[in-house]
Amino acid sequence: MSNQPRRHRPEPVEVVQKRRDAALKALVEGVPYIRFLGIRFDRRGDELTALMPFDDKLIGNPMLPALHGGVTAAFLEVTAIIVLSWTINWERMENGTRAVDRWDPRHLPKMPKTIDFAVDYLRSGLPRDAYARARVNRSGRRYASVHVEAWQDRRERPFAQGTGHFLMPADKDG
Repeated sequence: MSNQPRRHRPEPVEVVQKRRDAALKALVEGVPYIRFLGIRFDRRGDELTALMPFDDKLIGNPMLPALHGGVTAAFLEVTAIIVLSWTINWERMENGTRAVDRWDPRHLPKMPKTIDFAVDYLRSGLPRDAYARARVNRSGRRYASVHVEAWQDRRERPFAQGTGHFLMPADKDG
């Protein structure tokens, strides 16, 4: 007999992907305004890209036409909050600290609360699909800072960007 500890078999890739997709879906569906705007998130590993499909209800100035500034700001803020929530809960989810069945609309982890959010409107948002990615600059026990950029045709040509500061939820698990 060997004195080495037994290695646990890794979960099948399909099981891990299903768990991650279910967790993201529960997180996003927990916010009704995200559904109203039609925002979806594409997950590649631990990286999220937000997609806001074009809809006529998103137009603020029909003469241009251009996306409403409030819709643009909401898209940026929602992206920042979901990416921050995903980032702070990723390790817990992967390590089994949070049970998978707790990732449903009845038992979601608490979301960070916005302290402030500044938006730079770089150009008009055109009547087409928009994408956004956020980067967590700092995430501590009480406070986080997130930068987010939104683009339409070319990622290197954003139409808006924002920086938000968030109050982190109390960690009951740890």
